[in-house]
Amino acid sequence: MSIARNLSYLVVSCVLGACAHHPPDEPADPLEPMNRAIFKFNDTADHYVLHPVAKGYQTVVPSIVRRGISNFFNNLAEPKTFVNDLLQAKFVQGGSDLGRFLLNSTAGLAGFIDVATSAGLQRHDEDFGQTLGFWGVGEGWFLMIPLLGPSDNRDAIGRVGDYFSSYGYYVPGRYDVESYSATGTDLISTRADLLSADSLMNSQFDKYLFIRTAYLQRRQAMVYDGNPPPEKYPEDEDSSEPTATAPTTTPKDSPATPLATPAEPPPPPAKP
Repeated sequence: MSIARNLSYLVVSCVLGACAHHPPDEPADPLEPMNRAIFKFNDTADHYVLHPVAKGYQTVVPSIVRRGISNFFNNLAEPKTFVNDLLQAKFVQGGSDLGRFLLNSTAGLAGFIDVATSAGLQRHDEDFGQTLGFWGVGEGWFLMIPLLGPSDNRDAIGRVGDYFSSYGYYVPGRYDVESYSATGTDLISTRADLLSADSLMNSQFDKYLFIRTAYLQRRQAMVYDGNPPPEKYPEDEDSSEPTATAPTTTPKDSPATPLATPAEPPPPPAKP
Protein backbone atom coordinates (compact mmCIF):
# COMPACT_ATOMS: atom_id res chain seq x y z
CA MET A 1 0.00 0.00 0.00
CA SER A 2 2.83 2.37 0.89
CA ILE A 3 4.60 1.55 -2.37
CA ALA A 4 1.49 2.41 -4.38
CA ARG A 5 1.04 5.65 -2.43
CA ASN A 6 4.67 6.66 -2.94
CA LEU A 7 4.41 5.82 -6.64
CA SER A 8 1.30 7.98 -6.98
CA TYR A 9 3.07 10.85 -5.23
CA LEU A 10 5.99 10.45 -7.64
CA VAL A 11 3.71 10.48 -10.69
CA VAL A 12 1.89 13.59 -9.47
CA SER A 13 5.18 15.33 -8.70
CA CYS A 14 6.54 14.55 -12.17
CA VAL A 15 3.37 15.75 -13.89
CA LEU A 16 3.24 18.96 -11.88
CA GLY A 17 6.96 19.47 -12.43
CA ALA A 18 6.29 19.59 -16.17
CA CYS A 19 3.56 22.21 -15.71
CA ALA A 20 5.31 25.25 -17.13
CA HIS A 21 3.23 27.95 -18.78
CA HIS A 22 3.21 28.39 -22.55
CA PRO A 23 1.14 30.78 -24.69
CA PRO A 24 -1.98 29.09 -26.09
CA ASP A 25 -0.86 29.76 -29.66
CA GLU A 26 2.62 28.35 -28.93
CA PRO A 27 1.84 25.42 -26.64
CA ALA A 28 4.05 22.59 -25.47
CA ASP A 29 2.86 19.59 -27.45
CA PRO A 30 5.67 17.02 -27.54
CA LEU A 31 3.11 14.21 -27.85
CA GLU A 32 1.43 15.70 -30.93
CA PRO A 33 1.63 12.55 -33.12
CA MET A 34 -0.03 10.47 -30.40
CA ASN A 35 -2.48 13.27 -29.56
CA ARG A 36 -3.54 13.50 -33.19
CA ALA A 37 -4.17 9.75 -33.32
CA ILE A 38 -6.31 9.93 -30.18
CA PHE A 39 -8.14 12.95 -31.56
CA LYS A 40 -8.95 11.04 -34.74
CA PHE A 41 -10.30 8.17 -32.63
CA ASN A 42 -12.42 10.54 -30.53
CA ASP A 43 -13.72 12.32 -33.62
CA THR A 44 -14.68 9.01 -35.22
CA ALA A 45 -16.46 7.86 -32.05
CA ASP A 46 -18.32 11.16 -31.89
CA HIS A 47 -19.32 10.98 -35.55
CA TYR A 48 -20.73 7.45 -35.38
CA VAL A 49 -22.04 7.28 -31.79
CA LEU A 50 -22.36 10.43 -29.73
CA HIS A 51 -23.41 12.89 -32.44
CA PRO A 52 -26.31 10.74 -33.75
CA VAL A 53 -27.53 10.05 -30.21
CA ALA A 54 -27.36 13.75 -29.29
CA LYS A 55 -29.15 14.63 -32.53
CA GLY A 56 -31.94 12.19 -31.74
CA TYR A 57 -32.13 13.45 -28.17
CA GLN A 58 -32.53 17.00 -29.45
CA THR A 59 -35.21 15.92 -31.91
CA VAL A 60 -37.30 13.78 -29.56
CA VAL A 61 -37.02 15.58 -26.22
CA PRO A 62 -38.80 18.96 -25.99
CA SER A 63 -36.58 21.97 -25.44
CA ILE A 64 -38.11 22.81 -22.05
CA VAL A 65 -37.30 19.30 -20.81
CA ARG A 66 -33.77 19.49 -22.21
CA ARG A 67 -33.25 22.79 -20.42
CA GLY A 68 -34.49 21.27 -17.16
CA ILE A 69 -32.11 18.32 -17.49
CA SER A 70 -29.21 20.67 -18.22
CA ASN A 71 -30.12 22.79 -15.19
CA PHE A 72 -30.31 19.67 -13.02
CA PHE A 73 -26.77 18.55 -13.83
CA ASN A 74 -25.43 22.10 -13.59
CA ASN A 75 -26.86 22.26 -10.09
CA LEU A 76 -25.18 19.00 -9.13
CA ALA A 77 -21.84 20.57 -10.12
CA GLU A 78 -22.31 23.54 -7.75
CA PRO A 79 -20.66 21.82 -4.72
CA LYS A 80 -17.50 21.28 -6.79
CA THR A 81 -17.53 24.97 -7.68
CA PHE A 82 -18.08 25.95 -4.04
CA VAL A 83 -15.13 23.83 -2.85
CA ASN A 84 -12.80 25.39 -5.41
CA ASP A 85 -14.10 28.87 -4.55
CA LEU A 86 -12.80 28.30 -1.03
CA LEU A 87 -9.50 26.83 -2.27
CA GLN A 88 -8.97 29.99 -4.34
CA ALA A 89 -9.92 32.27 -1.43
CA LYS A 90 -12.95 33.56 -3.35
CA PHE A 91 -15.12 33.65 -0.25
CA VAL A 92 -17.73 36.13 -1.52
CA GLN A 93 -18.20 34.14 -4.70
CA GLY A 94 -18.28 30.96 -2.65
CA GLY A 95 -21.13 32.29 -0.54
CA SER A 96 -23.02 33.22 -3.69
CA ASP A 97 -22.49 29.77 -5.22
CA LEU A 98 -23.56 28.02 -2.03
CA GLY A 99 -26.71 30.14 -1.89
CA ARG A 100 -27.34 29.36 -5.54
CA PHE A 101 -27.10 25.62 -4.89
CA LEU A 102 -29.44 25.74 -1.89
CA LEU A 103 -31.99 27.92 -3.68
CA ASN A 104 -32.12 25.83 -6.84
CA SER A 105 -32.17 22.58 -4.86
CA THR A 106 -35.27 23.70 -2.96
CA ALA A 107 -37.30 26.34 -4.78
CA GLY A 108 -35.94 25.13 -8.11
CA LEU A 109 -37.25 21.58 -7.64
CA ALA A 110 -33.90 19.80 -7.23
CA GLY A 111 -32.30 22.13 -9.76
CA PHE A 112 -34.57 21.51 -12.74
CA ILE A 113 -35.59 25.19 -12.62
CA ASP A 114 -32.87 27.83 -12.40
CA VAL A 115 -34.48 30.30 -10.02
CA ALA A 116 -31.13 31.48 -8.64
CA THR A 117 -30.16 33.31 -11.81
CA SER A 118 -33.43 35.23 -11.76
CA ALA A 119 -32.67 36.10 -8.12
CA GLY A 120 -29.32 37.64 -9.13
CA LEU A 121 -27.06 34.70 -8.20
CA GLN A 122 -25.02 34.16 -11.35
CA ARG A 123 -23.53 30.76 -12.13
CA HIS A 124 -19.76 30.29 -11.91
CA ASP A 125 -17.62 27.42 -13.10
CA GLU A 126 -14.62 26.54 -10.94
CA ASP A 127 -12.65 23.29 -10.83
CA PHE A 128 -9.43 21.97 -9.33
CA GLY A 129 -7.48 22.59 -12.53
CA GLN A 130 -8.35 26.28 -12.23
CA THR A 131 -7.38 26.19 -8.57
CA LEU A 132 -3.92 24.89 -9.46
CA GLY A 133 -3.62 27.61 -12.11
CA PHE A 134 -4.77 30.24 -9.60
CA TRP A 135 -1.81 29.35 -7.37
CA GLY A 136 0.70 29.54 -10.20
CA VAL A 137 0.83 26.03 -11.66
CA GLY A 138 1.26 26.17 -15.44
CA GLU A 139 -0.68 24.02 -17.86
CA GLY A 140 2.33 22.03 -19.06
CA TRP A 141 1.90 19.72 -22.02
CA PHE A 142 -1.25 19.60 -24.09
CA LEU A 143 -2.93 16.20 -23.90
CA MET A 144 -5.70 14.46 -25.81
CA ILE A 145 -7.42 11.86 -23.61
CA PRO A 146 -9.34 8.96 -25.20
CA LEU A 147 -13.11 9.60 -25.09
CA LEU A 148 -12.63 12.57 -22.72
CA GLY A 149 -11.14 15.04 -25.18
CA PRO A 150 -8.56 17.83 -24.75
CA SER A 151 -6.68 18.41 -21.51
CA ASP A 152 -3.21 19.25 -20.21
CA ASN A 153 -0.97 18.17 -17.34
CA ARG A 154 -2.59 20.55 -14.87
CA ASP A 155 -6.15 19.68 -15.81
CA ALA A 156 -5.38 15.96 -15.81
CA ILE A 157 -4.44 16.28 -12.13
CA GLY A 158 -7.45 18.54 -11.68
CA ARG A 159 -9.78 15.81 -12.93
CA VAL A 160 -8.61 13.57 -10.09
CA GLY A 161 -9.23 16.29 -7.52
CA ASP A 162 -12.66 17.07 -8.98
CA TYR A 163 -13.66 13.42 -8.72
CA PHE A 164 -13.67 13.65 -4.92
CA SER A 165 -15.89 16.75 -5.00
CA SER A 166 -18.31 15.49 -7.66
CA TYR A 167 -21.81 14.29 -6.89
CA GLY A 168 -21.13 10.78 -8.21
CA TYR A 169 -18.47 10.04 -5.62
CA TYR A 170 -20.90 10.43 -2.72
CA VAL A 171 -23.91 8.68 -4.24
CA PRO A 172 -24.45 5.14 -2.83
CA GLY A 173 -24.10 2.51 -5.50
CA ARG A 174 -22.17 4.83 -7.80
CA TYR A 175 -21.18 1.86 -9.97
CA ASP A 176 -24.77 0.73 -10.50
CA VAL A 177 -26.78 1.03 -13.69
CA GLU A 178 -28.56 4.11 -12.36
CA SER A 179 -25.27 5.94 -11.81
CA TYR A 180 -23.99 5.12 -15.28
CA SER A 181 -27.33 6.15 -16.75
CA ALA A 182 -27.08 9.54 -15.04
CA THR A 183 -23.54 10.01 -16.33
CA GLY A 184 -24.61 9.06 -19.85
CA THR A 185 -27.57 11.43 -19.74
CA ASP A 186 -25.30 14.25 -18.62
CA LEU A 187 -22.90 13.48 -21.48
CA ILE A 188 -25.67 13.39 -24.10
CA SER A 189 -27.19 16.62 -22.75
CA THR A 190 -23.82 18.37 -22.92
CA ARG A 191 -23.19 17.11 -26.47
CA ALA A 192 -26.65 18.25 -27.57
CA ASP A 193 -25.87 21.76 -26.30
CA LEU A 194 -22.78 21.78 -28.56
CA LEU A 195 -24.51 20.71 -31.77
CA SER A 196 -24.73 24.34 -32.89
CA ALA A 197 -20.90 24.50 -32.98
CA ASP A 198 -20.56 21.61 -35.43
CA SER A 199 -20.64 23.86 -38.51
CA LEU A 200 -17.76 25.93 -37.12
CA MET A 201 -15.79 22.81 -36.32
CA ASN A 202 -16.35 21.25 -39.73
CA SER A 203 -15.17 24.41 -41.50
CA GLN A 204 -11.68 24.20 -39.98
CA PHE A 205 -8.74 23.21 -42.15
CA ASP A 206 -7.02 21.51 -39.20
CA LYS A 207 -9.52 20.47 -36.53
CA TYR A 208 -6.80 19.36 -34.13
CA LEU A 209 -5.06 22.74 -34.11
CA PHE A 210 -8.39 24.50 -33.74
CA ILE A 211 -9.41 22.38 -30.73
CA ARG A 212 -5.98 22.71 -29.12
CA THR A 213 -5.85 26.50 -29.38
CA ALA A 214 -9.50 27.00 -28.41
CA TYR A 215 -9.17 24.73 -25.38
CA LEU A 216 -6.00 26.35 -24.06
CA GLN A 217 -7.35 29.88 -24.62
CA ARG A 218 -10.59 29.04 -22.83
CA ARG A 219 -8.81 27.46 -19.86
CA GLN A 220 -6.43 30.41 -19.61
CA ALA A 221 -9.38 32.80 -19.54
CA MET A 222 -11.15 30.71 -16.90
CA VAL A 223 -8.12 30.69 -14.61
CA TYR A 224 -7.98 34.49 -14.70
CA ASP A 225 -11.78 34.96 -14.62
CA GLY A 226 -11.87 36.33 -18.15
CA ASN A 227 -8.92 38.75 -17.77
CA PRO A 228 -5.71 36.87 -18.61
CA PRO A 229 -2.48 38.90 -18.55
CA PRO A 230 -0.66 39.69 -21.81
CA GLU A 231 1.49 36.84 -23.00
CA LYS A 232 5.28 37.17 -22.99
CA TYR A 233 7.01 35.68 -25.99
CA PRO A 234 10.78 34.96 -26.23
CA GLU A 235 11.18 37.40 -29.12
CA ASP A 236 9.62 40.15 -26.99
CA GLU A 237 12.21 39.58 -24.27
CA ASP A 238 15.03 39.69 -26.83
CA SER A 239 13.79 42.97 -28.33
CA SER A 240 13.46 44.57 -24.90
CA GLU A 241 17.19 44.19 -24.16
CA PRO A 242 19.23 47.32 -24.98
CA THR A 243 21.58 46.93 -27.90
CA ALA A 244 25.20 47.71 -27.03
CA THR A 245 26.86 50.23 -29.33
CA ALA A 246 30.57 50.84 -29.59
CA PRO A 247 31.60 54.28 -28.31
CA THR A 248 32.89 56.69 -30.88
CA THR A 249 36.48 57.70 -30.18
CA THR A 250 38.76 60.19 -31.81
CA PRO A 251 42.53 59.88 -32.17
CA LYS A 252 44.53 61.46 -29.37
CA ASP A 253 46.40 63.87 -31.63
CA SER A 254 43.31 64.81 -33.62
CA PRO A 255 41.13 67.71 -32.60
CA ALA A 256 37.74 66.87 -31.14
CA THR A 257 36.05 68.78 -33.96
CA PRO A 258 37.23 69.06 -37.54
CA LEU A 259 39.01 72.30 -38.48
CA ALA A 260 37.29 74.64 -40.87
CA THR A 261 38.66 74.53 -44.40
CA PRO A 262 40.36 77.88 -45.21
CA ALA A 263 38.60 79.89 -47.86
CA GLU A 264 40.26 80.17 -51.27
CA PRO A 265 41.91 83.57 -51.98
CA PRO A 266 39.89 85.87 -54.24
CA PRO A 267 40.97 85.99 -57.90
CA PRO A 268 43.39 88.85 -58.93
CA PRO A 269 41.77 91.95 -60.44
CA ALA A 270 41.52 92.01 -64.20
CA LYS A 271 44.20 94.06 -65.99
CA PRO A 272 42.96 97.19 -67.79
